[in-house]
Amino acid sequence: MEEMLNLSQNFWTNKYETNKIGWDLGEVSPPLKNYFDQLQNKELKILIPGGGNSYEAEYLFNKGFHNVYVVDIAKQPLNNIKLRVPDFPDSQLIHANFFDVDNQFDLIIEQTFFCAINPKLRAAYVAKAFELLNTNGKVVGLLFYEPLNTDKPPFGGCKEEYINHFKPYFNITIIEESYNSIQPRVGRELFFRLDKC
Repeated sequence: MEEMLNLSQNFWTNKYETNKIGWDLGEVSPPLKNYFDQLQNKELKILIPGGGNSYEAEYLFNKGFHNVYVVDIAKQPLNNIKLRVPDFPDSQLIHANFFDVDNQFDLIIEQTFFCAINPKLRAAYVAKAFELLNTNGKVVGLLFYEPLNTDKPPFGGCKEEYINHFKPYFNITIIEESYNSIQPRVGRELFFRLDKC
């Protein structure tokens, strides 16, 4: 169990090499697509942590948002993005641990990465997101809305727990059940937006 909760680079690399990526939708998540379609400022500097194959990054880039960065601890999904979107800048595909990123962003897109990291790191994630955001920055995305696993990702959680993590650093603009999740996730996802205090 301890090895599972270390969630090392080897752990995630093995998931991609053995194609055990059940979280991968194969397309942009509908709630995030709906949010992206409302964004007007294509100069926004956007980070997608633990982005995986990041169809979200692909969608944004193809819509003209060219300041999109994806960070992942595994190299394979970053290579997959480059194969699908050859013009995606190499410098914006960051092979690193999210907690080692040293940059500033206007928007962080959360696609259940929070539920993939060791739950003991959740407070550190919130502090890191706050640190990475510019003034008036936002975190927007999805969280699993149910108890899931205790020994391997995804870990899940409840609204109250998430609020307790976020409220010391952010104004919580919205956190509610997503109305347009894909069918297998209906009633199992929260859509949220946090504004940097």
